[in-house]
Amino acid sequence: MSTALETLVILVVHGCSWLAACHALLRKRDPRSALGWTVTCLLLPAVGPAIYALFGISRAEHRANKLLNQLPVPSDESVSLHVLPPATVSPEDAALERLGECLTNQPLLPGNTVVPLIDGDEAYPAMITAMEEATQEIFLTTYLFKAGAVGDEFVDVLGRAAKRGVDVRVLIDGFGALYSLRKPWKRLPGHGVRLARFLPPGLIPKGLSVNLRNHRKILVCDNTAFTGGMNIADENTHPEGTHGVRDVHFRCRGPVVAELRNSFLRIWGYACGDAPHAFIHRHVPPEGDSLCRLVIDGLGSGTDTLNDLYCGLISAAKGVVRIMTPYFLPSHELMAALCSAGYRGVDVRVALPRKNNLPYVHWGMLRLLPQLLKAGVRVWLQPGPFVHTKLLTIDGGYSQVGSANLDPRSLRLNFELNMEVFDRPLHDRLAAHIDDAISRSQEITPRYLERQSMPQRLRNAACWIFSPYL
Repeated sequence: MSTALETLVILVVHGCSWLAACHALLRKRDPRSALGWTVTCLLLPAVGPAIYALFGISRAEHRANKLLNQLPVPSDESVSLHVLPPATVSPEDAALERLGECLTNQPLLPGNTVVPLIDGDEAYPAMITAMEEATQEIFLTTYLFKAGAVGDEFVDVLGRAAKRGVDVRVLIDGFGALYSLRKPWKRLPGHGVRLARFLPPGLIPKGLSVNLRNHRKILVCDNTAFTGGMNIADENTHPEGTHGVRDVHFRCRGPVVAELRNSFLRIWGYACGDAPHAFIHRHVPPEGDSLCRLVIDGLGSGTDTLNDLYCGLISAAKGVVRIMTPYFLPSHELMAALCSAGYRGVDVRVALPRKNNLPYVHWGMLRLLPQLLKAGVRVWLQPGPFVHTKLLTIDGGYSQVGSANLDPRSLRLNFELNMEVFDRPLHDRLAAHIDDAISRSQEITPRYLERQSMPQRLRNAACWIFSPYL
């Protein structure tokens, strides 16, 4: 009897190992991740499947798919009430537009105005004014909502709006909430504001989701919206010195506001555990000449939309590619696209911060640069303060702005939101902003990298190895 029981236990344990390994092989999109989990499950029959069940199976992915299936789809009748004219781009931008259409499954919306707001000195007053003027709804989601004068002012304005009858909802990322000991947003429910946290970390398996973060920044105030990469923090105002942070946010008007509103409601429904019951298409009248498309990335899509889009855009570029990002650890596919563009003679310019608030990301980036420099890609390090801006411009008419960085966390894990904009005046303004920063920056050359000592190179290589987990 004892021998039979032992045999049964062994069969069950090894059967669980093979089931977990097969699950990883079928569900993981990255072959390195699939291989790692398969080896772990098979070599550690008792422990491997348990670890995989806790950390390898994405319950958040399942929850996202369930939410997306629950979301009501606007009826053809409700949508037809506000049919927009078809958006057409110039022949030079047609390939880029087609790429976005295929990968995002989002419409290209005409009739928008997109205004860049430099640093918190321009962005916060515009956001506060829009909240003060709102009469129907204020929807805000952000990664960081730090304590300080800016955070307190936002709380006061949101509270006053709720008291005058505005539907005010605020969504805070669960992990980003840990960045500040004093949490001003906790006072919001006392003012009548509906508050939710996105996947707050916990000690039980359901809460073990520190890698899954809502990195989107959206503020919708009736017919005006804001998006980009800027958090709510004092460091964004008067950004000078070692603790300042430079950034660019964007004020949007026109039909794209309705899409930003819908994207908020979806992430709100995800965080609250249910789909919004009154998901009604809202008409926002045209205002401007920008053609805009949202790029919504995160769990539930089944693809790495942002990574694929970046690769395709850079591969399709013919003239100039400008990139400004705080964290630069491109995927293998994106590295190949950048190198290919450089070898084809495309002028690829990358502006990065000289001093990063995450030094290990900077060190890992240095390990990647020789390959890019060899291909003709040019890279500059911007002087302080830390530059948190995320911009992409291509050729003469395409821009992409938003919350995503060019690192594994943004491209594979986070819930991100970017926006494609076809608008030549906006492109020229953003390109000039990047070029101005480059004019004040130090270009990285092969000689710059060769001067690094062997310990520094080993440090860079170690950070690069772990880059998928940074």
